[in-house]
Amino acid sequence: MLVINLALVSQTRHINPSQLTRVAAALQKQALRDFAPIWNVQATVDAFDTLHDVPPGYWPMVVKDDIHQAGAAGVHLDKNGQPLALIEYSDSWSLTASHEMLEMLADPSGNRLVAGQSVKPGQGVVEFLVEVSDPSESAEHGYTVNGLLMSDFFTPHFYDPVTAAGVRYSFTGALDGPRKILPGGYITWHDPVTDNWWQQVWFDTQEPEFRNLGRLTACAGSLRSAVDSRTGTIARIAAGGPQSARFAAARTLTAAVKETTAARADRWNERIEELVSQPVVEGTWEDGE
Repeated sequence: MLVINLALVSQTRHINPSQLTRVAAALQKQALRDFAPIWNVQATVDAFDTLHDVPPGYWPMVVKDDIHQAGAAGVHLDKNGQPLALIEYSDSWSLTASHEMLEMLADPSGNRLVAGQSVKPGQGVVEFLVEVSDPSESAEHGYTVNGLLMSDFFTPHFYDPVTAAGVRYSFTGALDGPRKILPGGYITWHDPVTDNWWQQVWFDTQEPEFRNLGRLTACAGSLRSAVDSRTGTIARIAAGGPQSARFAAARTLTAAVKETTAARADRWNERIEELVSQPVVEGTWEDGE
């Protein structure tokens, strides 16, 4: 199986090298432990000081202070058709980075469509855009890895025709059926009959709403980047994450993790000092050559 290599790079003064490597480690664990067994995609995530340090063959994920345009954040394709993610910094930037990583791994080109019955009454079979983090993208539905807030993501069963008992529709279990969304989330699809793009969104309303995006008459990049620019996905996550109760709980957990790692590091340092300051006999041997 081919392995996807991702490079996490910070271009903001708000992130120090320690924070960058800790988030990269959490993303790596999420990719290998949580995402790979479900989506059959293997990936590595490594932190680099600058883009100049990134070896060939890596897809960059770059964190910036201000993207300036809401549509500029998200996963795009470079001039050679390779994925490139721009992540808007916020206090909960690990959530945004996780969101972008998962969608990049599930659909690197940003153009994957899956057929299924529309959730809008009166429509037939439509083509859903594969955006694995969008239906449950709110920070409230995320979970922690190494004490850092990560995004939930749906499973391939998300496109099943009917709900079935015992089936997992998202990693956290927050989604309880196929083609459903949660508060703060949305799904996008193309209606082949009218050639219009549609969304079901749940933004600051009591119930989900349908939104007709119209016909896509020009697309400079991928379908996903075109939709995300229209929806303001990443800017919304960056703004909402730090305000969520789940992020506050994650910060408390992060502090506890730091206390644990600090205590363990102190014990490691003590043992290292013992090893370098006095003779060590690792084993006793006889009758050998």
